[in-house]
Amino acid sequence: MSFLNPLEPVADVEKIAKIRVFPGETEWHSGWKKAFPVDYREKTFLNREEGYYHRADVHTPCGTTIEFQNSPIALTELQSRETFYPRLVWVINGKKFKGFKILKHLPDVNDPRLADFEFSHTANLTMVRKNDLILPKPRVLTFHHPELRDIPLTSHLYSFTWRHPHKVWYEAKCPLIFDLGGYFLYQLKQRAQLSGAYAYLHMIPRKDFIGQYVK
Repeated sequence: MSFLNPLEPVADVEKIAKIRVFPGETEWHSGWKKAFPVDYREKTFLNREEGYYHRADVHTPCGTTIEFQNSPIALTELQSRETFYPRLVWVINGKKFKGFKILKHLPDVNDPRLADFEFSHTANLTMVRKNDLILPKPRVLTFHHPELRDIPLTSHLYSFTWRHPHKVWYEAKCPLIFDLGGYFLYQLKQRAQLSGAYAYLHMIPRKDFIGQYVK
């Protein structure tokens, strides 16, 4: 690719080239941008390969680009932005999600004691042995089972249900943060499994997320 990398802001783009313009921003969108210094906001970068300019919501001195997304996005647009920005973080307005609910605390999904197990794709916190996946009806185990009951639950990892998901977000390769309102944000993560990736949430204090970029 021949675009600028590392990214360097471009001046006076209004005079010389087309900029990709998207619908007007909401109070949620502008509120997020105001959490960052003025000189971090609305940075414009040239995409020489495709012949237009990207305007980043926030671009930090450490080289991280933060995009605030209030509405669903097409897969092609998601891939375009993730290809262009070397270090991109998505922040999504989760208050608009339909059928979304945080459920239960999870154990550390990478705990070595869970290496031979997979999380069930249900609302209940249960596991299945990998060796049992070939069975017509694998035995489902709760965390009261002798092999699992000594594994502690964390205070920051959660299961969730999302009955009407915008499936494009599961295709994101860059960090994806859901803003559900309040003092905490939730990063969507996925555990690789033979039965299909298990999606879960990592809770992050809002002030800590902002603080890692604003010193």
